[in-house]
Amino acid sequence: MTSGPDGGAPLDAPLDVSRLRAQFPILERCLYLNSNSTGLTPRGVQEVLSNYWDSLDDWRDDTWETWWREIHHYADDVAAFLGAPAGSVLCDVNVATLLGRFAAALEYDSGRNRIVTSDLEFPTAELLFRGLHRLGADTVVVASRDGYSIDEEAVVRAIDERTRLVFLSLATSNTGARLALAPIVERARSVGALVALDAYAALGVVPLDVTELGVDALFGGASKWLCGPYHAAFMYLRPALAASLEPLTPGWMASRNPLTFRTQTELAEGTRRFAGGTPLVLPLLMARVGFELMRSFGISRVREISLAHTQRIIDHADAAGLTVTTPRPPERRAGIVSLRFEGDEEVVRELGHLQGERQMVCSYRCGVRIGPHAFNTEGEIDTFMKALTERAKR
Repeated sequence: MTSGPDGGAPLDAPLDVSRLRAQFPILERCLYLNSNSTGLTPRGVQEVLSNYWDSLDDWRDDTWETWWREIHHYADDVAAFLGAPAGSVLCDVNVATLLGRFAAALEYDSGRNRIVTSDLEFPTAELLFRGLHRLGADTVVVASRDGYSIDEEAVVRAIDERTRLVFLSLATSNTGARLALAPIVERARSVGALVALDAYAALGVVPLDVTELGVDALFGGASKWLCGPYHAAFMYLRPALAASLEPLTPGWMASRNPLTFRTQTELAEGTRRFAGGTPLVLPLLMARVGFELMRSFGISRVREISLAHTQRIIDHADAAGLTVTTPRPPERRAGIVSLRFEGDEEVVRELGHLQGERQMVCSYRCGVRIGPHAFNTEGEIDTFMKALTERAKR
C-alpha cells in the first residue's frame, strides 16, 4: 500500500476511526460537532505542556534556540502541507496580525489602489482594509446575492486595472460555502492584481495546494480542523512576491539573524521578513500535535468522511423540513452544514448543557453550524440530528 496523495495513511488501508477518537478525551463525555468553530485538543498536548513547564523551571538561554528550530520546522511542515517550498510560511498569533503586515506592505498608488473583497468575510477583513485607506487604499466590498455564498461573477466584474489585491475566503465561515476560485485568479492575473485567500475554514478538511490554486498569499490557522490552539495562525506568501516586499513595521524576529541579539539592519529572506516581535511559543508547540495527527490520518480521508457526514446532516434536515443554507453540491461545500429555523440559538444552547445525559455541541453563532470531523461516527450524526429536529419542531 502506498501513502495517500497528501502523505497520510494509504487510502486503501482500513479505517481506524477508534484510534483517532482515542486521542480526544472529551469524546468520552460529549458529542462534539463544532470543529468549524473550535477544534478539539488531542492528548499529546499534555506532554507539550509538561515539557514547556520543564523548560521554564530549568531555564537556559539556549532554550530559545531550541524553540526557534521547532517553530520554523513547524512552519516548513505547514508549507509542505500546502504544496509550498520551505521558507514560504510564517507563523504568528492570528490572521489579523499577519494580514495587516502583508497588506500594509503593498503600494496603493499610480492608479492601482483597490482592494476587492466580499461582505461574507470574517469581520477582520473589512475593518483592516478600511484602516489602510490612510495609505491610499480603496475598498470595494462585493455583496452576496443570497447572503450565504460569495458572488464570484460579481467579484470578477469588480476586478480591473485599478485593483491591487483581491482577498476572499476559500470557504465562508458562516456556511462553509466554497469559492469557485479559478475565474477570479484568471481575471486578477489578466490585470496584474494579487490574490490572497482566507483558508481558515477549509484547512484540514479540504486538501489544498497553493501552486495549483495559483494564489499569491494564503492565511489560515490551527484552531479548527487541524485540532490546534488559538494563537497559532500562519501566512503563506509566494516566494518571489515576499522577496519583492518590505514590511512597514517588522519586528526583531524579521531580521536576518535575530538570535545574535545584535543590531540588525537587514531583513530575512522569504516570508520571515514579515515576522513581528517575540512570538507566542507555546501555542505553536501545541499546534504541531494536532497538525501531525491529522496529517498522518490523511486530509483526503478527512475530506471523504466529512462529505459523507455533511450529506447525512443535510438529509436529516431535509426530512425534518429545516432550512439548509450551505451549498448542496459536494464541490461547493467545505466541512460544515448551516441550518436556520426559529429558536435555533436556544435549541443549540440547550443541547450543549443537557443535564444527566451526554451533552451535544455545535455552534449557535450565525444560525446552527454543525461541523463533524473524521473522529465523529454516523451514529453520532443520527443521535444529534434526532435531538435537534425534535427540539426544532417545538
